[in-house]
Amino acid sequence: MELLSCLLCFLAAWTSVYIMFSARRGRKHAAYKLPPGPVPLPIIGNLLNLGNRPHESLANLAKTYGPIMTLKLGYVTTIVISSAPMAKEVLQKQDLSFCNRSIPDAIRAANHNQLSMAWIPVSTTWRALRRTCNSHLFTSQKLDSNTHLRHHKVQELLASVEQSCRAGGPVDIGREAFRTSLNLLSNTIFSVDLVDPISETAQEFKELVRGVMEEAGKPNLVDYFPVLRQIDPQGIRRRLTIYFGRMIEIFDRMIKQRLQLRKIQGSIAISDVLDVLLNISEDNSNEIERSHMEHLLLDLFAAGTDTTSSTLEWAMAELLHNPEKLLKARMELLQTIGQDKQVKELDITRLPYVQAVVKETFRLHPAIPFLLPRRVEEDTDIEGFTVPKNAQVLVNAWAIGRDPNTWENPNSFVPERFLGLDMDVKGQNFELIPFGAGRRICPGLPLAIRMVHLMLASLIHSYDWKLEDGVTPENMNMEERYGISLQKAQPLQALPVRV
Repeated sequence: MELLSCLLCFLAAWTSVYIMFSARRGRKHAAYKLPPGPVPLPIIGNLLNLGNRPHESLANLAKTYGPIMTLKLGYVTTIVISSAPMAKEVLQKQDLSFCNRSIPDAIRAANHNQLSMAWIPVSTTWRALRRTCNSHLFTSQKLDSNTHLRHHKVQELLASVEQSCRAGGPVDIGREAFRTSLNLLSNTIFSVDLVDPISETAQEFKELVRGVMEEAGKPNLVDYFPVLRQIDPQGIRRRLTIYFGRMIEIFDRMIKQRLQLRKIQGSIAISDVLDVLLNISEDNSNEIERSHMEHLLLDLFAAGTDTTSSTLEWAMAELLHNPEKLLKARMELLQTIGQDKQVKELDITRLPYVQAVVKETFRLHPAIPFLLPRRVEEDTDIEGFTVPKNAQVLVNAWAIGRDPNTWENPNSFVPERFLGLDMDVKGQNFELIPFGAGRRICPGLPLAIRMVHLMLASLIHSYDWKLEDGVTPENMNMEERYGISLQKAQPLQALPVRV
């Protein structure tokens, strides 16, 4: 009710301003050949076209207006890309023109937009941070050296599932996946658990990550009406400033502890991400400053926990929704690995059907359905249309993954479509881009891929899975809930059965 009142007051005040400037903007835009799109309403533009699931609403609009489409979201001109060829044009052929970010107001909290590698413009600082990730943090050699940490965390996940199995109770797949993803990531970065039931810091950190996800996923009036930025009417940026600040305090505390440990003579070096960052900082302080390090860690945790856990939950949900696919995946694991052996990361290359299940999950349920928004610095031509300066550009990865011009039976879960198909998620095949593509592709992709495959394969290898009483594959709730990541509307509860 408070939000509605705020919106009504704002609209009343803005009407006069809109009328004054609309004629001038109309003359300016007449010189452009903008991509087609639905006719915007005064002031609010096409906001009503978004609905509760904007990725789906815009995919449906693209069927009428085409794979490149213009919308007016409040005061913001937005170009929506909805096909693989058009995504290739934006993310590869003209990547330099489209590589900078459109900044959601929430990301301005704690100056995150000025310090985060994910959001700062392509620049010398951005290149240094990107080089750090590509050359030191997410190389195959570095990830291989930390394999034992991830194996240990997955065994803890299975131990938790075993408790539910013995008690005859269901497992909340999303919650367990989030806890494991957070601990997998924290062990890779800090060599410690950040979700330990007896640790006060761990519980605080878990609540902070959830708080960040919740606030960042809320629709924000400021993103559509930038004139409201100083007011922050919904308080989203204020609350995120608190969350970001508390997370950075935890990071700062852990950095100080590690620096003190490194000063102790004879101390054993810890080969984790934090050690690598500190080595780079000490060897060349111009390469990565302390503030950039802290905000890089914030990015890694915010991007690497919720998205990984939601992908795993969707994969398990689709397998339970399609029990013949679950059986096929289990049979592959039993035949390749054996009944009593643990799944190892090295085994994944010998599991083509499990890999296909993950790809099909990414196709149907990309964690970030619009990827991260982009912005053009100058008027840019694309396929005969003009993308005007400062326009926001959204790539609808969800629509691309369900494009009937690319995929047969696009809304069906069919992992078999990827068997024998030379296609991956690394940004070269634009039909499947859950991590983006081009120079702004997600740098954590190599780690995320390892985490999802290892957790999924371990869960379906160690247990058979059943739905709760009264729930059948046919009546499962498979609806989506839109936010910063694409979640299941109803959390998946499943019963593990020891085989």
